[in-house]
Amino acid sequence: MALKRVALELGMGTDIRGSDYTKAAKRALHNALRQNSLSMADAFDLPKDAMHVKILIGVQKPDEVDKQEVANLLPYGTPTVETTLGGMDTIKDENNMTIMANCAVIVYLDLDETKQYGVPA
Repeated sequence: MALKRVALELGMGTDIRGSDYTKAAKRALHNALRQNSLSMADAFDLPKDAMHVKILIGVQKPDEVDKQEVANLLPYGTPTVETTLGGMDTIKDENNMTIMANCAVIVYLDLDETKQYGVPA
C-alpha cells in the first residue's frame, strides 16, 4: 500500500475587517471544499475517512493561524495543516487590515499498487 495523490482543490478566503489570519484561513479552506464533491474514495471502494488530506495555507503571518481550528472544518478524512508565507495583507487604516489567505487541499488515498482499480474483473 502507498499514499497516492488523487485530488487537488484551491481556495481563497479573506477577513476584511478583523485582521484575523485564522478566520481568513478557514474561509479559504471552506471555499476550496465548496467547489467540489469528492467521490474518489467511493470509486476505490474505500470509506471517506480513509482520505489523508493535506491542507496548505498561505498567509503573511503563518504562525498566527490556529491549525487545529482549520483542521476542524474538514468533514471527513485525516487532516494535516501546514502554513507558509503567502496570501496578502492590505492596510486599511492604522488599526485594521484586510487579510487574504490562499489554500490548497491535497487528497491522498492509501492504494494497493498491485490492484487495477476501475478495471472490471
